Amino acid sequence: MSFRLAGTRPAVVNAVALVLALSAGVVLAQNTKAPAAPKAAAPASASTAANPAVASSSAPAAGAPAAAAADDHVMAATKPGDATAGQAKAAACGACHGMDGNSSDAQYPKLAGQHEMYIAHQLHNFKSGARQNPVMLGMATPLADQDMRDIGAYFASKRSLPGVADQALVDRGQKLYRQGDPERGIPACMACHAIDGRGNPGAMYPQLTSQHAQYVEAKLKDFHDGVSWGSEPHAQIMPTIAKKLDQQDIAALASYIEGLHVADNNASVSASP
Repeated sequence: MSFRLAGTRPAVVNAVALVLALSAGVVLAQNTKAPAAPKAAAPASASTAANPAVASSSAPAAGAPAAAAADDHVMAATKPGDATAGQAKAAACGACHGMDGNSSDAQYPKLAGQHEMYIAHQLHNFKSGARQNPVMLGMATPLADQDMRDIGAYFASKRSLPGVADQALVDRGQKLYRQGDPERGIPACMACHAIDGRGNPGAMYPQLTSQHAQYVEAKLKDFHDGVSWGSEPHAQIMPTIAKKLDQQDIAALASYIEGLHVADNNASVSASP
């Protein structure tokens, strides 16, 4: 693992993303096996009232959109992604994210090297409305679940190009990323996203390595202000943490994450500009 420092680059203030993470899914209603509804509304039994999860497992919450189906169930019905098929399906993504997943515009996240299921999951979130973005809603709506996995497999097969970090922000960003701040109840980022920023594909914690600081900062600010990408517990992780970060913390973390990358096997690890 190594860092790239921008010796003279000012601190990035407007955006950088840490996203990338998180999943949003709820249990899919199984109407075909639901018991017949009583003719008259009956009060909830004591056991049901004491365990609301039981009721929610058989029917969606009142007012919940039908599209908020469980991602785990939807994706479980698909085959592993095919990167070759995904290349053609991802062609439209290249306008913003780069044909190889390395976006040249820092407002759009790098997708190169991101985990297949994380990308598929987020595409499903955009399509269902669990994650709000008008542009991505239009892009994701026509996609079938297998398309999402194929696109995820294609970008997962690419390598994220290294970014650079502002040297003035590295110390603060590194401390928060590696150690957190126990006094303020802030956990270390690497606990979920790994010391090198590669994330955890099994838990669907996204890769952060070399992500644009501008994008990371923008997403951390959103989380800080209470934006979440779903209603299930997993989607509440980042809003809960980010609300404890101040603007200086966010800028430092975002810059540090952009400079975080895994060194080439044949390259020496260096922290020089």
